[in-house]
Amino acid sequence: MTDTHARAGQPAETTSSSDAGRPAEPSTGQLVTQLSTELSDLVRGELALAKAEVTQSAKQAGIGAGLFGGAGVVALYGVGALVAAAILALTLVVDAWLAALIVAVALFVVAGIFALVGKKQVSGATPRREDHREPQGRCRDPEGGCPP
Repeated sequence: MTDTHARAGQPAETTSSSDAGRPAEPSTGQLVTQLSTELSDLVRGELALAKAEVTQSAKQAGIGAGLFGGAGVVALYGVGALVAAAILALTLVVDAWLAALIVAVALFVVAGIFALVGKKQVSGATPRREDHREPQGRCRDPEGGCPP
């Protein structure tokens, strides 16, 4: 069969009987619509997958953090037990109250050393602010950083 309705300046299109069983090819608009729909579905699917992966990762991180916290608490109890053992060991030599006092003083000395070293570390980490004032009190900072 031949299509006799040809447009001006264009040859007539012919359709054969073999094309009758094949579905018509979609138009450009239909392809763009289909592309938009499939792309939207793909993005939604990828976002859902990423959300599931992040949720699983956060769940594992939370469990790990909880286990670390539990380990810290148990370690603190262990330190308490060691302190008690040190006190009991000293009671073999001195009275119980004196043993407890000796251990407490030793712990306070260690805590003081840690505090001093920590303070030194913190003060070393913060930059010192230079004084840009001249001896007469006038500011010589070219960026105007001196207070009035």
